[in-house]
Amino acid sequence: MRLPPEFITNIHNAFGEEGKAFLADLPAQIDEASQRWGLTEIQPVENLSYNFVATALRASTALPTDRYAQREEIVLKIGVPHLELTGEITALRLLNGEGVVKLIEADEARGMLLLERVRPGLMLSTLEDDEQATHIAADVMLRLWRPLPLESNGLPPEILEHTLSGTRTPGLQKKFIKLTDWFDGLKKLRPAFGGGTGPFPEKLVARVEETLPRLYTESSPPCLIHGDFHHFNILSSESSWVAIDPKGVIGHPEYDVGPLMINPWGSFLNGANPRVQTQRRLSILSERLGFPHQRLLDWALCHAVLSAWWDTQPDGTGGEYSLRCAELFASL
Repeated sequence: MRLPPEFITNIHNAFGEEGKAFLADLPAQIDEASQRWGLTEIQPVENLSYNFVATALRASTALPTDRYAQREEIVLKIGVPHLELTGEITALRLLNGEGVVKLIEADEARGMLLLERVRPGLMLSTLEDDEQATHIAADVMLRLWRPLPLESNGLPPEILEHTLSGTRTPGLQKKFIKLTDWFDGLKKLRPAFGGGTGPFPEKLVARVEETLPRLYTESSPPCLIHGDFHHFNILSSESSWVAIDPKGVIGHPEYDVGPLMINPWGSFLNGANPRVQTQRRLSILSERLGFPHQRLLDWALCHAVLSAWWDTQPDGTGGEYSLRCAELFASL
């Protein structure tokens, strides 16, 4: 297979030896999925990142299976089995097509998913009207968030005790990422730079360290959120807009605004006036979602610094774009 070099590098860097084994086994997995689910005409998408994603055809389940049967378009996704992929599968099952793309089949152990292919499938980033895009994003967020009764683990008994098929699965909560675990990663920042903050402005790091405890206390109760909610993960369907690639995160819903605020990646900061654009977005989201303006801004700042930390290389480079966004948010 001729896989993009960037995709191979991403898999190696993210998963190490497990990633190398995944790439070596990928042709066999694609063949397995083809045989298992009756797939033909498998075509990888152009922008492969951390999962193998391809369009394909399979016989429609709505018609008799014969040579004249209609073929339906689907999306095949295969990745290294890990918590984010498991969380995505579980979240898609629970959401059942409400605000998200519909899951058709999945094998968690093999890291394989079949998803509906939405049409026309335009990314939200293609809209020129940013205010319209922000309203659409708010609509999708309100559809996909799922409030959860606060147990010690943040999940309701019916989810802890049963999967959708009715099988008892007391450990289902372990299939979701916790937002607090992501931010706990920032505790490694200062030790990584000998007690300092390296390329991260001291004021930004100190502000996040001071702000996070307050946000945990003041924000809405944790629920099932997307976790990577931005313009490239929101697609147009025939009747509405839906999200793709949910991480399956248990966290405060206000956090989902964070990734949205720094996107579309790269082009957001190159707009005519990103400062005014940010304020307008916050006004729309505060009104539509019912969250205080300042709280959303604080979450956007914290996410931008976290994003920069994720992108920082061992040599201290990387994360520049996210840090620029963080500095913009901190100045408002």
